[in-house]
Amino acid sequence: MSHEQGRPLNHPLSPPLQVFLIEDSSLVRELVIESFADIPGITLIGHADSEDEAFDQLERQRCDILILDIQLRQGNGINLLRRLGSQPQQNKQIRIIFSNNVSKGYHRLAGQLGVQYFFDKTSEFTDMRELLEQLGNGTVPSRSPKAD
Repeated sequence: MSHEQGRPLNHPLSPPLQVFLIEDSSLVRELVIESFADIPGITLIGHADSEDEAFDQLERQRCDILILDIQLRQGNGINLLRRLGSQPQQNKQIRIIFSNNVSKGYHRLAGQLGVQYFFDKTSEFTDMRELLEQLGNGTVPSRSPKAD
């Protein structure tokens, strides 16, 4: 995946940014939570492991950054993105897919559903952390959700 130089983060998003994580694997979820706890400018406000649970929580609280897996305990991240598309307050967030389902078809569909960043769970954890560090510092790199 290519990375470009960061640019100032546009208003209304400014640190501290509220992150919501949707991940069904408790092991991966705990790794993400632990790894992101020390990133300045980033606050984890909640997590869910299923489509319905995530949708219910996101209806009650706003987040700046949504990190989600495609395969979930119940439902999936793609359907969740479709459901969130009907919620105007949810369309301003930065959307990140963190999944081991990395086919070009998923990349394309994710882009159509407003996903700005797409990371392979098996090999790009560090890249996702670096992105969150940049976001926490008030900059965001240009990066397409499409496969390189």
